[in-house]
Amino acid sequence: MKLKDHIEKFDEGFDEPTVVSPDPFPEKYRGPAEAFAPIELLQREIRDKDKIIESLNNKLIVLTNQVSTVEKNESAILEELEKSRWLESKVALATKKVYDDKVKSIVNVNADSKIIPMLTAVARRKQGNQQLTWDNWLKIPENKYLFYVNENIAKGIFEETNNLIERRFNNESTRGGSLQTSPNYSLTFDGVATYVTTDFNPDTYSLNEGFTVSYWVRPDEIAATRHALGRRAGSSNERFFFGIHNTRINIGVGNNMTNNASVVHTMDVGNWYHWVITYEGQSSGRARKIYMDGELLYTGTVVWNQTGDTGGGENVYFGGRNNNGNFVKAWAIGLDEVAIFDEEKDSDWVTSAYSSGTPTDLIDESGLVGYWRFEEGTGITVNDLSGNGNHGTLTSTDESTYGLPTWSEDTPKRG
Repeated sequence: MKLKDHIEKFDEGFDEPTVVSPDPFPEKYRGPAEAFAPIELLQREIRDKDKIIESLNNKLIVLTNQVSTVEKNESAILEELEKSRWLESKVALATKKVYDDKVKSIVNVNADSKIIPMLTAVARRKQGNQQLTWDNWLKIPENKYLFYVNENIAKGIFEETNNLIERRFNNESTRGGSLQTSPNYSLTFDGVATYVTTDFNPDTYSLNEGFTVSYWVRPDEIAATRHALGRRAGSSNERFFFGIHNTRINIGVGNNMTNNASVVHTMDVGNWYHWVITYEGQSSGRARKIYMDGELLYTGTVVWNQTGDTGGGENVYFGGRNNNGNFVKAWAIGLDEVAIFDEEKDSDWVTSAYSSGTPTDLIDESGLVGYWRFEEGTGITVNDLSGNGNHGTLTSTDESTYGLPTWSEDTPKRG
């Protein structure tokens, strides 16, 4: 029974509410518990920072991988760039060679190239009246390019330019300091067999796009269809000749031949006259004008849109004309100071070139593509002073009977 009483008393104790102290540790035990709190906080902070460090390490690994990838890509790009530069260099060299060959082919083979006369004219204006050595001559950019295009042509132009300057100097010395304005010699043609062949082809300089022809002529006869100079190629659209038909002018340009009874020339046998024919050009207006001694005789419209005829006979003759390789329309004349330009000159220029009957030196005029002054006085060559090398050769259809054209000191009025 005692045991039962004890159990009941023990159970009764569970029925009473348990009083929980707000502070489970007595005052005397609070010191050690508080001592552990900062350590736990520090441990938590350390764990948090470890997590941050771990995250940064992971990001660093990613970045390292990315940098490695970029470096690999950069290396590949540089390698490809080097290959590209090498290939570009090879292509440039190959292209340059093809271009050089093409340019040289055009200049050497294709007579339609205008690059040489253009470069020559510009270079000569820069050189002036100063003779240069070969090395100094090449310092002029246009001359250097001429050399680059064709060495042989460049050397020929170099020699001709210095020879021309020397002749100018000699003329200046002879006349006591002023440039000679009148030639020493002219050429006389018999109107039967004697003439001059030249290498000048109007198509080479695209004269159908505009031209000026200037020359001095002394008629020793007034007769039907006589030409001072010119050519007619295989086609009637390729006229380029200048002369008379009795008292009328007879001038052919392109598809047109002026032979109008109302346009007379009024020339007398034995006197010198200055003729200028200008053509505005197929692409710009087609007007053709004819002047004698500075006065306008005729204005008309012609068409010249065909060049490079394959029929042959394209080069110009003096003392008559070239007709498909045959000498025709011979004229008994004296001829001097023939100049051809690849541009139309205006009336003021015509007046200046006539200069009241005294020939002027046209060597420095713009657009000059052919210039024969007949100053040689001997030999069988008439030099083209334009620098284009279209020299003339004294010729005859029957040299044993008629001889060659003759040099004469009878020239237009001297200044």
